Amino acid sequence: MRYIGLILLIILSGCKNQIGQERPNIILFVVDDLGWTDLSSYGSDLYQTPNVDNLLANGVKFTNAYASCTVCSPSRASLMTGKYPARLHCTDWISGHQKPFAKMAVPNWTEQVSLEEVTLAEALKANGYQTIHLGKWHLGESEELWPEHQGFDVNIGGWSKGAPQKKNNGNGYFSPYANPRLENGLKGEYLTERLTDEALDYLENTKDSQIPFFMNFWFYNVHTPLQAKKEKVEKYNELIQPEANHKNPTYAAMIEHMDDAIGSIVQKLKQQDKLDNTIIIFTSDNGGLIGNYRLKEKVTSNKPLKSGKGDMYEGGVRVPFVVQWLNKIPKGKIVEEPLMSIDVYPTVLELTSNNEKQNIGIDGVDFSKVLLEETKINRPAIFWHYPHYHLEGAKPYSAVRKGDWKLIQIFERDTLELYNLKDDIGETMNLINANPIKAKELLLDLNTWRVEVNAQMPKPNTNFNPDFEEVYKKGKWLTKSDIEFLEHLKSTSN
Repeated sequence: MRYIGLILLIILSGCKNQIGQERPNIILFVVDDLGWTDLSSYGSDLYQTPNVDNLLANGVKFTNAYASCTVCSPSRASLMTGKYPARLHCTDWISGHQKPFAKMAVPNWTEQVSLEEVTLAEALKANGYQTIHLGKWHLGESEELWPEHQGFDVNIGGWSKGAPQKKNNGNGYFSPYANPRLENGLKGEYLTERLTDEALDYLENTKDSQIPFFMNFWFYNVHTPLQAKKEKVEKYNELIQPEANHKNPTYAAMIEHMDDAIGSIVQKLKQQDKLDNTIIIFTSDNGGLIGNYRLKEKVTSNKPLKSGKGDMYEGGVRVPFVVQWLNKIPKGKIVEEPLMSIDVYPTVLELTSNNEKQNIGIDGVDFSKVLLEETKINRPAIFWHYPHYHLEGAKPYSAVRKGDWKLIQIFERDTLELYNLKDDIGETMNLINANPIKAKELLLDLNTWRVEVNAQMPKPNTNFNPDFEEVYKKGKWLTKSDIEFLEHLKSTSN
């Protein structure tokens, strides 16, 4: 089926984009764990992001943009396929947290983007694009699932892991990297700068090519481990204000490393006279990480949003989203229409090919007209489904946003929460009892959608054990011998 789909894409692409029509280049920047307020242009009181802010000043800012999941792998899968994680059954980060004694048993979910899916890279490649992936991938454990087998001509740094490694002789963000898709650099080399140099080399080596390119630059920043160059950390140490929301100098420095990378790539495109014909999309894969028991310090704050990465509230899923296409879309435009990562796939295809049939079977909505014209996204609601636990806070849940209203269904507690995001962006007032009709409407929408996408549901756990679960509350892993010992203690105490 996959190859039939690719053949159809090639046939369709031949009907459009005849010689003489210049198609735009595409760069998709995805920052790992970047929160909604982690840019100066989105409200940070510490972090400095002049280059991303410049994209925003020369493009479109979305204020109600969402990741399709509260954690990374599912959001990235939806970017590559245009499908809800629930439809793909790829609903947790790979390989997820193990919670064998929790109240709910999580489903056996898909820990990869199947090779049967036609990825965005494959669709663009079939339409005549050169494709390159740089940075994090985290969409499959085995090599046959990595970028070079999912439509990318070049893969630099993308493999199974979701963060820089400090095991197997790895030094995190500093070389050596312990990454099979990235050769080690000189001592002191910083990962983000290395990936940027690789991107600049690619642009230099292809500067005379008439073939458009798709660059998928997925930063490892600002995922833990928290590491940055000393001079940047020292800079932010001097800038922290006691009353500020954002106070972590290392995290601030990591954001600046990311921003520097974007500035360098934009400058290179400008030098090559390619910037005007390049669509740049910038976003994050989930909300900002506040912290967890393994970290000695708070990472970031998502205020005024509630909670953060790994949780069901706005702080876990609302993300920055910026699009720049010089001289094609308005400068400084602000869009409040809800948008989701599933929408990138059909929009990029529309902006590059106009082959309407390429996006059959996907969930995303083409928002190109929102960029080019004054119009709304034609979609009644957006949905989330996370039938898992996460050490940052989430319990198995589903949610729907429809207009200003958001309904959250928490399976473990068998409860509903209802919020009006226009009046209460911080989700402080649960209006479930005051608005039963609206809650019933949204719950019906949610149930209908779950059936449509064949969502996998959590079930009551026959091995539920509150004593053992207490050990897991802080994400601690148990070995088989640990479990046997706990079972022994339990039996002897009885």
